[in-house]
Amino acid sequence: MIGQKKLIKTLNGYSSAIPPIWLMRQAGRYLPEYRKTRSKAGGFLDLCYNSDLSTEVTLQPLRRFELDAAILFADILLVPHALGMKVWFEEGEGPKLESLMNGFKLSNLKNPQEIHGKLSPVYQTVKNLSGEISKTTALIGFAGAPWTVATYM
Repeated sequence: MIGQKKLIKTLNGYSSAIPPIWLMRQAGRYLPEYRKTRSKAGGFLDLCYNSDLSTEVTLQPLRRFELDAAILFADILLVPHALGMKVWFEEGEGPKLESLMNGFKLSNLKNPQEIHGKLSPVYQTVKNLSGEISKTTALIGFAGAPWTVATYM
């Protein structure tokens, strides 16, 4: 188990004197370097779809704190966005989506190749991070459960 990621080791049932540490919203507004990077991107979705900047934002907390996991900088709403729904973020309010109840037709959903094309910058961020984070640091990515994403939609 030497050299194995502490988080993965713990998930496999092994204990350690100090539990693995990671934080929800690990990359976020509390870091001045995040705010600076986000301002370069333009909008929140632009930041998510820029693999270089999202790689940077994922790494920033690791440079400041001794964390056992990096959290992939992305958003669960990239999925409906990639499916073809209109998604935007309003300052001070959060995410907004075109409603399924107000005219979006399921027949407008994109095909798998288009979805992968839209999400390719996220895939590139994962590739970038595989060469940037330490071999003892886990990479966590989040995806909304279908009912969570559907509720937003």
